Parts: sequence; structure tokens; C-alpha cells
Amino acid sequence: MRFFIVDAFTDRPFAGNSAGVVLLDEPADAVWMQAVAAEMKHAETAFVVTSQDGPKPLRWFTPEVEVALCGHATVAVTHVLGGEQTYTTKSGELRAKAADGWVELDFPSDPPRDTDDDLSEILPGAEIEYTGRGVENLFAVLPDAKTVRALEPDLAKLKGTWNGRLLVTAKGDDVDYVSRFFAPGVGIDEDPVTGSAHCILSPYWSGQLGKDELTGEQASERGGIVRTRQDGDRVHLAGQAVTVVSGELYV
Repeated sequence: MRFFIVDAFTDRPFAGNSAGVVLLDEPADAVWMQAVAAEMKHAETAFVVTSQDGPKPLRWFTPEVEVALCGHATVAVTHVLGGEQTYTTKSGELRAKAADGWVELDFPSDPPRDTDDDLSEILPGAEIEYTGRGVENLFAVLPDAKTVRALEPDLAKLKGTWNGRLLVTAKGDDVDYVSRFFAPGVGIDEDPVTGSAHCILSPYWSGQLGKDELTGEQASERGGIVRTRQDGDRVHLAGQAVTVVSGELYV
């Protein structure tokens, strides 16, 4: 079967967030998919069934667990397949379109709910202006972009929390907002660029800044740019992608 490695949310290789993409003729066993994802060692590997008519079944695995939603790997899949695609997933039906060098995703919005989570030991020395939770992630707003870029969270303490995932953000200088995403709870210390995290970032910053169309920078070492458009209870995410490897999987 065909497999690919794609750098998503970037216009150049070896930047953005890399994802594995495996094209299946029929649904595969979850234990096997988990083993392939562990072998590939990317933040997520996507498995999509391409042979059947109608929406294509799509699943995502980290090296350790299956996840319910992954934006950058969906960008990668759509970049490989091209055109307009509809996927059936654990997060419902998702639509995507590849055109003019960009991939746009239509994802469910995940506005943060206010919480009183104490993140002071996870983010030592950082001033925390707001804490909340999305469906799967802790969420924290910090005073400025400089603080987000310099952050060194205690990953061991984060791993022991509710879901072991934390999204931090602040208002940007040259972009609308910056963010970073840490997920030791699913085997990812820091994710380079996280499409699904923008399902939280888009409604939050849209409300704060009073506009629906935003540009965010995920300020990891590899880094990446995500455009978002808030549309009611949906978020339209857009990013570029580059294929860096293609080959055949024999097992």
C-alpha cells in the first residue's frame, strides 16, 4: 500500500508538522494501525480508506494512542488526495478541499469553557491570564507572545493532569495570535503545528479581537502558520503542505 510523509502548515520541507499518510483499500485493524504509527514516529499518522464510494473513513494515531481529531494529518491526507474530500471520523463528518496550494478544513468549533485549573506548577513563573478547557485540552492565555515563545513547562506534571495536553496562547505582534501545544499525555512533548488546537484558538480569539478571519502562528521550533475563519459552530482552517517522502508499505 502507498504511504507518504507530508509536512503540513508550511510551504517548505522540514518545517511545519510532519504526518504519515497511509492509503488503505479497506478498513484496517486498529492494533496494526497503532503499530505502523509507532514505527513511523510522527506526531500523528493518518489512515484513510480510498476505495469506497462516498465519504472516506479516516483515523489518526500518535505513536501511543488513537486520537479523535487531528488537523495537520488531515491537511496531509487532503494534500495527497487532492480536490474536495469528505471524511467520516470519530469527530463526525469532516470536509476538506485542496486548491491553489492551500488545504482548507471544515472542523467543529471547540470554544474553551472557563475553569479554575491550577496550572502554576506546570507553567512555573508564568503569569496566567485565563484558564479553560476544550473537549480534550487544557487551555491557558498568557500576557504576551514573548512569554509563549520562552515557555518551558513542566511536562512531567502536565502528563499527570486530566488529559496530559495543554494549549498556551497570547495575542501576537505580527499575527493575530501565537500558540504552542504540549501533549505528553499522548506521547508528544511539543507538537510543531496543531490544526485541531485552532478549533479552540479560533473561537477564543475571534471573540477577543472582534473578527472572524484570523492568522495564527504556532511558535514551535519548526513553526507554522494557520489561517482560520470562524463560521458559527464550525471553524475553517487553512494551511499549505509539502510531500517529502512517498513509498510502499509492505506489512
